[in-house]
Amino acid sequence: MHDFILPVTSGEENKATLLELGAVEPLTKLLTHEDKIVRRNATMIFGILASNNDVKKLLRELDVMNSIIAQLAPEEEVVIHEFASLCLANMSAEYTGKVQIFEHGGLEPLIRLLASPDPDVKKNSIECIYNLVQDFQCRATLQDLNAVPPILDLLKSEYPIIQLLALKTLGVITNDKEARAMLRDNQGVDHLIKILETKELNDLHIEALSVIANCLEDMDTLVLIQQTGGLKKLLSFAENSTIPDIQKNAAKAITKAAYDPENRKLFHEQEVEKCLVALLGSENDGTKIAASQAISVMCENSGSKEFFNNQGIPQLIQSLRSDSEEVREAAALALANLTTCNTANANAAAEADGIDPLINILSSKRDGAISNAATVLANMAMQEPLRVSIQNHDVMHALISPLHSANTIVQSKAALMVAATACDVEARTELRNSGGLEPLVELLRSKNAEVRRHASWAVMVCANDELMAVELCRLGALDILEEVNLSVSRKNKFSEAAYNKLLNNYLSLKYSLTGYLSSSNIISDGFYDYGQINPGTKLLPLKDLCLQEPSDLRAVLLVNSKSDVSPPPSMEDKSSDIGYGRSISSSSSLRRASKEKTKTNSFHFSTGFGSPTEDKSEPTSGRNTALSKSTTKEKGSRKGRGKKEEEKVKEEEEVATAPKLAGEGSPDKEWYPPSDPDFCVYVYEVTKSIFPITNIKEQIEALAKYVAEKMGGKVSKEKLHDFSWELHISELKFQLKSNVIPIGLIKKGIFYHRALLFKALADKIGIGCSLVRGEYGRAWNEVKLMNESRKGLIGALPPPEVYIVDLMFHPGALMKLRSKEADLYRYL
Repeated sequence: MHDFILPVTSGEENKATLLELGAVEPLTKLLTHEDKIVRRNATMIFGILASNNDVKKLLRELDVMNSIIAQLAPEEEVVIHEFASLCLANMSAEYTGKVQIFEHGGLEPLIRLLASPDPDVKKNSIECIYNLVQDFQCRATLQDLNAVPPILDLLKSEYPIIQLLALKTLGVITNDKEARAMLRDNQGVDHLIKILETKELNDLHIEALSVIANCLEDMDTLVLIQQTGGLKKLLSFAENSTIPDIQKNAAKAITKAAYDPENRKLFHEQEVEKCLVALLGSENDGTKIAASQAISVMCENSGSKEFFNNQGIPQLIQSLRSDSEEVREAAALALANLTTCNTANANAAAEADGIDPLINILSSKRDGAISNAATVLANMAMQEPLRVSIQNHDVMHALISPLHSANTIVQSKAALMVAATACDVEARTELRNSGGLEPLVELLRSKNAEVRRHASWAVMVCANDELMAVELCRLGALDILEEVNLSVSRKNKFSEAAYNKLLNNYLSLKYSLTGYLSSSNIISDGFYDYGQINPGTKLLPLKDLCLQEPSDLRAVLLVNSKSDVSPPPSMEDKSSDIGYGRSISSSSSLRRASKEKTKTNSFHFSTGFGSPTEDKSEPTSGRNTALSKSTTKEKGSRKGRGKKEEEKVKEEEEVATAPKLAGEGSPDKEWYPPSDPDFCVYVYEVTKSIFPITNIKEQIEALAKYVAEKMGGKVSKEKLHDFSWELHISELKFQLKSNVIPIGLIKKGIFYHRALLFKALADKIGIGCSLVRGEYGRAWNEVKLMNESRKGLIGALPPPEVYIVDLMFHPGALMKLRSKEADLYRYL
């Protein structure tokens, strides 16, 4: 009978045939037959049939697990044990089979059979147990059944397959702390070390290392291995082995254990770093990866981090040039951890020529490699010499792809790198020209908190100059940050700082939005006051405003002490044509005012800042040099004409020959804002006459009187409605053919004209004052002064008092903030 069964059931076709003939169900009833021989043969049949998937499925449906497990009883024959355990081993290969075996109490008899004298029984039982312990619940029960000692005994077996299955089982169950303790208490570590020391058992070394890797996570076990000399043996074995998988598993074992700080300390004492550096030199990619990962964990220990500064970093840089993406990623991770908060390691990475391969990795296909490389570069960029080297490698262009990534970690690291490298104008300009600002601004919308934080940080760094701040605002950065900062859950310190930085470096927008400039907001050339705008409204650039036709809209006030139109203007006639891209002329009234000023102050201006030097032989002029020369040539022919006729001819010539804005008729030329020779004179005069005054209060009073004089003088409250400043502004808009009026051309100015001029001039000579916009055309300046009566007193001084400067009714008068007279000045 026995000889008949084996040939019938041994082939897959025969198994399928028996299934089709319906033989399986009748055979299940024979498992409980009274006759031992029948029962034995039925068990043998199922042991062989259960390797067929369809048979296994049917057996699960027929619920025969109790009958099969019953064949494992001690009183049954060895052959029944063999085939019953074989059947269970086949059934346990699938999840449902595992559940049925466990629920029917199959684990305990299987553990008992590990001590069977028959090697087949042992092999089948340990194989079934190995399959079962993949489930956590089975592992917990296994510990209760004290299964570790019999499994360890299998390591002494003369059959490699049994030893291998025993090691694999230990590798699974020692993931649990309780099992590691049982292994340690039963001298299991000694067994494992002996296997590693035995060259003849090299086919078991990999699995033995896996078990040891788990044991090293347990501090008590690690100390035991170290005390018995096992740790040195392990490291020496890993370093000297010629089998890549063994080296790889050894490095993995170190990695798992090194996550514990105490373990890292112990590893450092055993000089594990030398072993890892040696493994970096392996030709096997898997070993390099494992060694790099171990280094990335070990460098959490400060001693290890210092060691790798001298050894390890050059090898890791070499790994960055590997053809394997995985190797490059692992090496970059190790370098990221090594260079974090460690300038010496960052320098070592740069000295090993690491910048170029790191930047190349930014175009990798692996997100992990990109984020790790960006982290290393950001760490290096914290030092200015290294930052310059990184910038010289076209890093801004390399960052464009990471900034467009869909991976939030890559986005975060790329934005962080922008924050670390865009610290100077050249780098920011390169980023803008490479198209990096658009994706950076989009990252401000991210739902990921770290991405938003790093993007805000990068925007804050990029907004350090006005040109970039204007461009970022044009791209919507300010609107996005405003929205983010309204959300308690989305805002962060960097988003608030970035918002303020954008406004503080784009003062034209800040003043239009908030109506306030503090004393630290220094007005520079190119500032313009468009008037109040609502949040979310776009502020047009100055160039667009200059090229618009005049309208009924409020005049845009421009502050500009530069003479950027080429060729540079002279001061022969200060109120002559301002370049707006069209021919313009000045009114006779403006010309007369200019001539009067010329009689008392004649200056010649250089280009750029426009600081004048005294030149009494030449009248001032806003014309370019060529125009001035032609005018001089014709002076002789004008001597016999009357004054009015001469002025008329002069105006006509100006209309015909007025200089055009750079770029008109030649779009390739650079555009410059309109120049303002009168304001240049103002700057020179206050610098010469008011700046030397040592008393700050006297400085303020003198400047206030000066501003009032230039803006139409003192105006009494009763005659304020007769002060025809609107007509004057309309005439200027018509003459300039633009809504943009340089502040120096305004000779009749109301509150907001005077306040702006006061602030602009005060900033030029270092007088601290704020500019505040009120309602109905009101604006005023606030200054802080110490109480004179408190000066010289010992002890803490009270805070300075805030005053409003009167520029209209009593120019130079200072009114305490919130006083009745100050309120009248601001509101009535």
